[in-house]
Amino acid sequence: MTLYSFLVLIHTFSAVIGIGPGFVMIYIVSNARNMSELRYAYLIRMRLHIFVMVGGSLLLITGLLMGALNPILFQAGWYVTSLILFLIALALGPTVLSPRFKPIKALLESHTGDEIPETYYELGKKLFFFERIENAILLIVIALMITKPF
Repeated sequence: MTLYSFLVLIHTFSAVIGIGPGFVMIYIVSNARNMSELRYAYLIRMRLHIFVMVGGSLLLITGLLMGALNPILFQAGWYVTSLILFLIALALGPTVLSPRFKPIKALLESHTGDEIPETYYELGKKLFFFERIENAILLIVIALMITKPF
C-alpha cells in the first residue's frame, strides 16, 4: 500500500467518523419530550461532536496531504471546490453554530422544571436551520469527492 493509498483509506474512515454523526445531531435532540430527556440528548450530542471534530480535522489534514503528494489535485475543480466548501463548513461552527448554541446551553443549565420552554423551540429552530445548511454543504462535498465531475 502506498502512502497515498493509506491517506485515501484514512480520509474515507475520517469521513464516516467525522461527517456521519453530524447528520443525526438534530434528530437526537428533536425527539426529547421533557427537559430531562433534552438535557440527556444534548449530552449525547456533545459526545458525538468530539467524533465530528476529530474526523473533520483528519479529513482536512489527509485531504491536504493527498494534494501535497499529488499537486495536480489543486488544478482539479472538484478538489478545489470541495476544499473551499469544507472550509466554509468548518468556519460555520465557531462563527454561526456556536453563537446559536450558547443560549440553548444557558437555557439547559438554568431552566427549572421538566417542561421544555417555548423559547427552546425558537432557539433550536434557528440553530437547526444552519446545521441543515452545513449538512447540505457536506453532502455536496461528498458528492464532489465521489463523482469528480470537473
